[in-house]
Amino acid sequence: MNNEFLYHSTLPSMALAQAKRLGDRPALWSKAKDLWVSTSWSQMADTIRSLAAGLISLGLQPGDRVILLSENRPEWGVADLAIMAAGGISVPVYTTNTSADHLHILTDCQARFAIISTADLAERYLSAAWTCSFPVQVISIEPLHLSQVNDPAPLSWADVIALGKSSADKLEQRLQDASPDDLACIIYTSGTGGAPKGVMLSHTNILSNCKGAENLLSQLGLGDDVFLSFLPLSHAYEHMAGLMLPLCLGAQIYYAESIDLLAANMAETRPTIMTAVPRLYESIRAKVLRQVERDGGLKATLFYKAVTLGRARILGQPLSLGDRIIDRILTRLVRRKVQARFGGRLKALVSGGAPLPHDIGLFFAALGVRILQGYGQTEASPCISCSPPVKIKLDTVGPPLDGVAVKIAEDGEILVKGANVMKGYWNDPAATKRAIPDGVWLHTGDVGELDSDGYIRITDRKKDIIVVSGGDTLSPQRLEGLLTLEPEIAQAMVIGDGLSHLAALI
Repeated sequence: MNNEFLYHSTLPSMALAQAKRLGDRPALWSKAKDLWVSTSWSQMADTIRSLAAGLISLGLQPGDRVILLSENRPEWGVADLAIMAAGGISVPVYTTNTSADHLHILTDCQARFAIISTADLAERYLSAAWTCSFPVQVISIEPLHLSQVNDPAPLSWADVIALGKSSADKLEQRLQDASPDDLACIIYTSGTGGAPKGVMLSHTNILSNCKGAENLLSQLGLGDDVFLSFLPLSHAYEHMAGLMLPLCLGAQIYYAESIDLLAANMAETRPTIMTAVPRLYESIRAKVLRQVERDGGLKATLFYKAVTLGRARILGQPLSLGDRIIDRILTRLVRRKVQARFGGRLKALVSGGAPLPHDIGLFFAALGVRILQGYGQTEASPCISCSPPVKIKLDTVGPPLDGVAVKIAEDGEILVKGANVMKGYWNDPAATKRAIPDGVWLHTGDVGELDSDGYIRITDRKKDIIVVSGGDTLSPQRLEGLLTLEPEIAQAMVIGDGLSHLAALI
């Protein structure tokens, strides 16, 4: 279906338009008492409207910031869209944040409200909120039962929804007054390069990214798609690719119970598209290889033969007639069993958030599992490029999405232009100027090159290049990738700038 009309408004109006079209069909799924329970598109829309109207009744003004602190669940997306529908700006934060992290973000964005899911998350958040000089109204999805309650007392999710149902008039005006260029959310960076910075993203930023992603994925044959969400929705990657994109596509979203139960959830929900990070693929490969070693015998022989022939085929190496026949037979005997581990109807896995080691990508490709490696950053809403399903180059991150322009600066830095580029950093014009010096081209800080097909190959980070005392320069990223291919190594950090040797923290 052509969803073009959905891309010229705001995120809430897009979701509400889809709900009107899809009605009682399931939209969001979560597990309760060992059963998957669905929320229909109509139910989702009703709750978005009621929660948004409730926030307005509580005094939320257009442009007010609202903290969103929750694990992945249906209420996360509903709250995010309700905040925006009311004219507010959603500020997702990580469930792993410390009290100091919360205090920094609260102080920086001056939030007036906070929607929090559980008592455990609320305790850590409130220890920061109570030191603020301004009041923050907490709305809890689940009962809090706090040992200490300060003014204003927390309100329940149900109370705010009930309040909204009795006062929905102003909401329609807010929806009509909203502009695609309004701020939809402020997503804070991880802070690895200093204090977290608030990336300001508009409705246009995110919707343009969804449109580019849909155009790319349309090569898979979209329709009745199912996403399985497990990456943190507070991250720009999952926020766009695991929430807003499925809503744009009219797809169903299942929320995984936990990372430990992800394999079981994949078998139960049978996703057609799934976003993940390289570490997941590394973990799955390690588990598959351990199982093959345990099985041994003919099973192991067939498996390794499938990998060997698959790798040779993908790398363009010549295969004899006999090998080509065996390769086809192994698709039935081996590859389909591997594909069944992902539910059996997977169209593609999308990899992002970090570089995908070439050997990992080649391993899965040899077994018939399609991985589309993408590249981006929060400041680009977040996707810049992604491998197209019809022509994957495993050593690249694909060409830019439709509507995104990329060029390579004289020093090798990747520069990005398009409707996906952020409006800037919240309260930090100096950092904004450094990131977008001319107001047009985003300086990513990544070093790379474009091949003859316009595919991006990332070679390093500008600030990460190590210069040893002998004058040689090298990429720690490549060495770290090689180290983490070992099953015993989860993470590695290579150092040695200015030294005569390299060292690694394992």
